[in-house]
Amino acid sequence: MVGTQLNWDEYATTWARLHGGFDPRAAAPVVRAWLRLAYHVGYVLGRLRVGPSAVTVAGVLLCFCVPLFAVRPGDGPLLGALFVLVASVADSVDGAVAVVTNRTTRLGYVYDSVADRLGEVAWLTAFWLLGAPGLLVVTAGALSWLHEYVRARAVSAGMRELGAVTVGERPTRVCVALVGLLLAWAAGVIAPDLTAGTITMATAVWVLLAGFGLGQLLSTVRHALVDAG
Repeated sequence: MVGTQLNWDEYATTWARLHGGFDPRAAAPVVRAWLRLAYHVGYVLGRLRVGPSAVTVAGVLLCFCVPLFAVRPGDGPLLGALFVLVASVADSVDGAVAVVTNRTTRLGYVYDSVADRLGEVAWLTAFWLLGAPGLLVVTAGALSWLHEYVRARAVSAGMRELGAVTVGERPTRVCVALVGLLLAWAAGVIAPDLTAGTITMATAVWVLLAGFGLGQLLSTVRHALVDAG
């Protein structure tokens, strides 16, 4: 209900409880600003009675637009980058709407996770269409999926906290997709033949960060479930 929406402090406390105790009020300035922006947008949408599921669906549709527009001659990668940016905002806002309006559910958490994975598939499809090798693209997607799968299984096995905040987290993937598409567009402006090489390098960076992040997470999981047990 509109009258029961949470203020910022109440929101931050609830958000921390849902994210392994990580308090957004103590986050780095950029992260704190991003989460506060999501809160304010979510607050407005909550007052307009827009549900979190609607925002999640909108975010997925925006992600599906990335490969559709990224292949357009000229400004395609730039448009793809813009869709990645807007979709990433929607990804933060759907959870904010759920928390602000006291409508968080376990099913919604599952839907949000599925939406994130579908979005990343769409972004990597755009990378492939722009010239990144298929094997490299599949490796990037597989490592990112495995990162989330390991954390989910560790939590179900008894790991009580979020675990390590690795270099391969979802925000990192958003940044690589966004910057990679922007660089591919800029390279294409200089010479169209540079687009494929640039997006291949971005995919390689995704793979390196995802692989290193997975290693960090596995180390943390081992400490939490084996050494502490």
